Amino acid sequence: MVLPNNLKADEYHPFYGTYVKLVQNAPLNDTLGQGKKRFVDFLQAIPIEKYPYRYAENKWSVAELVLHIIDAERVFQYRALRFARNDATPLQGFDQDCYVPESNAGKRTKDSIIWEYETVRNATISLFGSFEPEALLRKGLASGSPMSVRALGFVICGHQMHHQKILEERYL
Repeated sequence: MVLPNNLKADEYHPFYGTYVKLVQNAPLNDTLGQGKKRFVDFLQAIPIEKYPYRYAENKWSVAELVLHIIDAERVFQYRALRFARNDATPLQGFDQDCYVPESNAGKRTKDSIIWEYETVRNATISLFGSFEPEALLRKGLASGSPMSVRALGFVICGHQMHHQKILEERYL
């Protein structure tokens, strides 16, 4: 059973510890599925008028922040796939600030954003569900640091939780 408390310090960069620490000590597949349900319920409860809202100048809107979560999950999925398949090619980081303007968040509907989130999370659940136990233990280099496949799963969950907390505290 893949649990966050089983992760070792050499499975992820300390930066990602912020996200991993937010995740309850529950199996990865349960955490991904329950996180999806909670986040979809949360997004649906946000009034549509709030999606373009920014709490300060030069901060992302609610829609942009949700699309950032989606984009980051896709990047983490890709890393997990590469490492699980034993691809040892080091992976570069990504500049999240370049992604946001290209997301066209201001032209998207609330429903389309929620649908995309659900679709991406379902793909994450399917991807991690396809990995054999030994594949989950494999590591690769991302942004110059080692990262295990199983750690990436919990980073995905914690990253979403981190940003949901920001939405609750600063946007709503």
